[in-house]
Amino acid sequence: MSSKMVITQPQPVMEARESDEWGSGICDCFQDVPECCFAFWCCPCFACVTTKKYGQCLCLPLLEIFGGIPAITMSMRVSMRQRYGIKGTMCRDCLCATFCNSCSWCQMSREMRRRNIQIVLVSAKNT
Repeated sequence: MSSKMVITQPQPVMEARESDEWGSGICDCFQDVPECCFAFWCCPCFACVTTKKYGQCLCLPLLEIFGGIPAITMSMRVSMRQRYGIKGTMCRDCLCATFCNSCSWCQMSREMRRRNIQIVLVSAKNT
């Protein structure tokens, strides 16, 4: 009898461990004052760093310089809400991205640090 080895490609496993709400409010800047100061005084740099930590292209937020509505900030908020299972609407994401841009980036950074979902790889099985 011979056994056959089946190898399955590793797949990321993500689970929501928290509630379906943001872990902090859009104006909860006092939870991390140095981070909020960085975002306020140099939001493009802070946005690039946060985007890189989220696993996207470092320079992606710089594309917002050419548009009226900050599409990258809005896209990151929508993506983060979907990844973490947070309730919300695209309209609210658009309002936060447009009128509270640096606060929005701070909120996303806090959420990433709070959730810190690890990727679990699936191993090969003998059959």
